[in-house]
Amino acid sequence: VKVRRKQRRKAQLAQWRDKFIQNLQSAGLLMEKVNVKKAIHYLKLHAPWDVLVYYAEELCLRAPLQAQPQPDFNTSAQVLQKLWVPNIMKDSVPNRPVDYYTCAFRKSKMEKFLGSDDRENYFTNTQRHRIVYEILARTVYGRRKRAEVGVARLLNEGAFTGAFPLHEGPFELPGCDMQPDKLNKRQVLYHYWSNWLKWYKYQPLDHIREYFGEKIALYFAWLGFYTAWLLPAALVGTCVFVSGILTMGSNTPAYVSPILSINTVGYLFDHPGTVFFSVFMSLWAVTFLEYWKRKNATLAHHWDCMDFHEEEEPPRPEFSAMAPAMEENPVTGVKEPYFPEKARISRMLTGSMVIVIMVRPTGVVRVMIFLVTVIIYRSIVSSLVLLSEAVTIKLQINLIYLVSPNKTLPETFFPTEMHRTQTQYEDAFTFKVFIFQFVNFYSSPFYVAFFKGRFVGYPGHYGTLFGMRNEDCGSGGCLIELAEQLCIIMVGKQLINNVQEFVIPKIKAWRQKRALSSVKKAQKAEQPKCWEQDYELIPCEGLFDEYLEIVLQFGFITIFVAAFPLAPLFALLNNWVEVRLDAYKFVCEYRRPVAERAQHIGVWFIILEALSHVSVIVNAFLIAFTSDFLPRLLYQYKFNNDLHGYVNFTLAYSPPSYNYSSHTVCRYKAFRDENGKYTLVYWELLAVRLGFIIAFEHVVFFVLRVIDWMVPDIPESLELKIKRERYLAKQALADNQEALLVSKTDHQPQLSDTIFIF
Repeated sequence: VKVRRKQRRKAQLAQWRDKFIQNLQSAGLLMEKVNVKKAIHYLKLHAPWDVLVYYAEELCLRAPLQAQPQPDFNTSAQVLQKLWVPNIMKDSVPNRPVDYYTCAFRKSKMEKFLGSDDRENYFTNTQRHRIVYEILARTVYGRRKRAEVGVARLLNEGAFTGAFPLHEGPFELPGCDMQPDKLNKRQVLYHYWSNWLKWYKYQPLDHIREYFGEKIALYFAWLGFYTAWLLPAALVGTCVFVSGILTMGSNTPAYVSPILSINTVGYLFDHPGTVFFSVFMSLWAVTFLEYWKRKNATLAHHWDCMDFHEEEEPPRPEFSAMAPAMEENPVTGVKEPYFPEKARISRMLTGSMVIVIMVRPTGVVRVMIFLVTVIIYRSIVSSLVLLSEAVTIKLQINLIYLVSPNKTLPETFFPTEMHRTQTQYEDAFTFKVFIFQFVNFYSSPFYVAFFKGRFVGYPGHYGTLFGMRNEDCGSGGCLIELAEQLCIIMVGKQLINNVQEFVIPKIKAWRQKRALSSVKKAQKAEQPKCWEQDYELIPCEGLFDEYLEIVLQFGFITIFVAAFPLAPLFALLNNWVEVRLDAYKFVCEYRRPVAERAQHIGVWFIILEALSHVSVIVNAFLIAFTSDFLPRLLYQYKFNNDLHGYVNFTLAYSPPSYNYSSHTVCRYKAFRDENGKYTLVYWELLAVRLGFIIAFEHVVFFVLRVIDWMVPDIPESLELKIKRERYLAKQALADNQEALLVSKTDHQPQLSDTIFIF
């Protein structure tokens, strides 16, 4: 029975392949079978001129009108140039792409565009890739009603093992006598971008965009911009930490108590400087996002994606195949596939259940086992305080890794939501998975910061859970435990992630080459072709994991920065490594991904804005309820400005009944009387804490609104460029326009074929 099923499955896949290839030929693609070696068959695809022109207009590709000077978008380079200071970060990268004023491509206006008489070089490599892949994504191979459309599903079904554009030659550099301007595009990126010796140089963003497309280029532009902005945050955080070290000797409460010895290390993370740093990081986060919007708008215009999402992005092939009707687009006036709103809402509600489904029952069981284990552990070894605290912190950190989302579930459910464009689909996927990851990664720090030690009770009346005593903070307080957690995350976890990013692709590549070793032996001494070399590389897995890692890092350095001022410094060091690791993977280890257009970083920006606002609230509560800043301030105001006797002020006496039964007098940290009831100082301190939260939030949010108002989203110089480009487009596309006074000699595109390998 299994053999028959396997044969039927094989026949079904063969039937789908044949029909798919026939439909590709009907769509106008040219194809050629090359290097048929045993079980691996390669198929080379190429789009002729007529097909390129038809889809260029349908996909709203941009056509060049007039060349313009190359701008410098690095603010630091502009500042250093005005100050006449040598800029060691600037690098002379050869073959920089020419910048043009552009407009939407129109076949009827071909003669108005630069280079239109050169058919071989008019369309760039990335434009050719995009057109061919659009045809692959739209082509039907089975029944349209079953959404049997596109190469992506055929890859999932196993009908093909790969579909990708070719890299433009090897990345290894030739001999020393080779001129830089003679290097191919991949070699330029390898030498001037992924090279570890270039860690302090600006990234060649125009070259990245030309080779990988706008979507990947925007990720690296954002990562580089974020890393540069981490530099002032790291400097201020380091100064705050050093000031804590220098003033630790004057920390009076650490030495006055004859009864209790408090860990002086806690002062490094709990002193007045941390309050200033919390305010600074809140302002830093919002200012960073405001200036990124300006940078993003500049790059989007420079890369011809300013109006991509609103006007130019076509419907997804899956959406077009499943839509039951056609309706006029209110923006473009063109009839497009349409899905009724009521049907979409019901599908989206169904897809939203993914968040619940991703929390697998096994993961919940493991979390419950973890919690019970911690409780039992603390009840058994409560006498070994130091060992108990160290192991408990480690267990809490491991909670982060106990539950992981099942990424195959969103890929199964999200297509049913019928999002019109690829951007909407990816934003929905990102948002749902990030909600889970937010809870998964931040639950342990939130527990330590706001719940641990809050329900302990007092001697003789301890709080219990399942008959066991609730967990209390150590002698240094919960803030020092939170700082230890963040230190492990920002140092240990980031180091492990970088090692994984370096090692795992090499292991995958080794396994891929090993699987193809039998084919290589059959070829004997034949030189492998370029498509065979690219097939040995590992498939590109997209940017989701890359964004997720850095956005979670952004949350840690803003939300809990009051507990660990060194977090921005370790984030800066990590990101310097991250940029080169990611660059090396894309240039040397990944198959070349299909170039995708994008106007901005998508829903990730909304998530960053949400994290920056959450950080203000969390830091206010962290300073008010977890830090000793306000209790010290209240003691200085009411009792002693020098803080003498402060520790005794924070300690309460155990009830007489407990003293009688235990034959000893106990002091514990709380504002209670001998009967265990809260004292007047507790309520005064609570009022001060709530007042501080309200004042902190209102002042910070007011300043944030002022910054938002003062910093325009689009620079004034860019608005002028946009008006100039619209004027040129109107002139070029007008029927009565005479001629554009431009020189066509500035147009120097490079020749390359479009090839996809299966």
